[in-house]
Amino acid sequence: MAGSGLRAACGIVAAGLALGIAELVSVPVGAGSAPLSAIGATVVDHTPDGVREWAIDTLGTDDKLVLSLLMGVVALIVAAVAGIVERTSRPIGSTMFAVFGIVAAWAALERPAADRTWVLPTIIGVGLAIVVLRWLIRRYEAALPGGSTARLRGARAGFGGRIEAGDDERVVGAVEGSEKPTARSDFGAGDRDHPPVPGADDEARLGARAAPWPRASTTAAAQVDRRQVVRSIVGVGVLAVAAGIAGRVLGASVRSVSAERAAVRLPTPKSPEPPVIPGADLPIPGLTPYLTANSDFYRIDTALTVPQVSTDTWSLRIHGMVEREIRLSYADLARREPVERLVTLTCVSNPVGGDLIGTARWLGYRLDELLAEAGPHPDADMVLSRSADGFTAGSPLAVLTDGRDALLAVGMNGEPLPVEHGYPARLVVPGLYGYVSATKWVTELEITRFDRAQAYWTRRGWSERGPIKTGTRIDTPRGAVAPGRVTIAGVAWAQHRGIDAVEVQIDNGPWQPARLADQPSVDTWRQWSFEWNATAGSHTVRARATDGTGTVQTAEVADVIPDGASGYPARTIRVG
Repeated sequence: MAGSGLRAACGIVAAGLALGIAELVSVPVGAGSAPLSAIGATVVDHTPDGVREWAIDTLGTDDKLVLSLLMGVVALIVAAVAGIVERTSRPIGSTMFAVFGIVAAWAALERPAADRTWVLPTIIGVGLAIVVLRWLIRRYEAALPGGSTARLRGARAGFGGRIEAGDDERVVGAVEGSEKPTARSDFGAGDRDHPPVPGADDEARLGARAAPWPRASTTAAAQVDRRQVVRSIVGVGVLAVAAGIAGRVLGASVRSVSAERAAVRLPTPKSPEPPVIPGADLPIPGLTPYLTANSDFYRIDTALTVPQVSTDTWSLRIHGMVEREIRLSYADLARREPVERLVTLTCVSNPVGGDLIGTARWLGYRLDELLAEAGPHPDADMVLSRSADGFTAGSPLAVLTDGRDALLAVGMNGEPLPVEHGYPARLVVPGLYGYVSATKWVTELEITRFDRAQAYWTRRGWSERGPIKTGTRIDTPRGAVAPGRVTIAGVAWAQHRGIDAVEVQIDNGPWQPARLADQPSVDTWRQWSFEWNATAGSHTVRARATDGTGTVQTAEVADVIPDGASGYPARTIRVG
């Protein structure tokens, strides 16, 4: 391995050990306090809207995985550069580590749940990384032919040369390979014009200096020393991997609530949702099922690391502009009677015809009843919900108390909420986009006003209220079809208003009515189908929906920012 490669490896394993130790230290300190977790969460918070929406549109629910991989690649490159320059321009490599530590510590303290101890994983990890980096570089220098940096300094002084990155071996090799010194190298600067005549002693001295150095033995020793450096690098690397794995495994075992969730027994609802009627779920190949399985339900949120919230410590605080503050534990909820409702949730980042939408059977407690117990002030108009990870959403108070089935949900499709979908409790509000209502891991409901408080996304320029726009999607067919009878099918939604009609247009022809499936609830989407006599060629199919108020889906094309996408979904179908 070349000198620069060894130095890069020194930087990489030193940084890896820092991150691994930081993961271990973060276990007792708190989830999210490790350097990469803190930096990643801060990146999510400060990513420009356009970049964020591009990532969601392009990567979907894999956006956080890709972000984590990108951070790993960047950390790898920075660590390699730090290792290289620590040898040639000391202490720049150590300084790079220190700067990373400052950034990571700042990011950790920026997290909503952080306290002063959240800097400890970074301080301990980065401090250790600097010590290890310097130790590895010293071992690397000792392995160079000639043995030490003093030897290199002598070479620099004798030859007037300069050591550049990657030149260690070339310079030392030049010193070792000298059969005799130049005359100028033996005289002082003041004697250059009149060199003295050498005497016997001088001749003996010059003769001794002219003797060749034992180059072969020095090179062999250097090879042995280099193997020792490689062993040191490998040893540190093994420690780094072991610390990282131990930190992740220990953290998961300490924080994970999966076993607790599996033991939860949901209460029986006082008002259960009846089974989905057959007419609501059309048996058409390629059509989205009426109910979305938990494993298929979209997940879009700001949590880089999924919060692990135990029912033993969870509570919901209702406070702010209220007659009386209320705090409910999970045990308190268990003594109440929940209801079960079918509700379709939609992400505001869902593009026209997109799949960031799903329907589930939710078990929970009516928000209007919980809020009524606290007694909101007459001039309050917003409920600011807060997550365990600090995320906030601002919902219109009037929407949560107008009689719709807005829930504090604890169950999803017959089982406790999946951890990634908000266990132990989240909000579900029909008719509002998730960014203003669907707070996961919810811990607070603050009754306030829109002119006094701003939620996470509204601070970033998104609309305050977030009502869901009427939309539709074409699910099938996909790809080429044969001429003849073809079924076009999809879903349409206008939560809390319902869907009264769906129409289909072939190319630029007239709008034709589609057949609607039954709709068990106005708070869910509705399936539709259209029988088409397909002719050979390429055709463009469009669809539009009419909601329960008689309002037709708008044809105006709009981006998802600031209040949701709009326009007609279209699909090109090749026939023949």
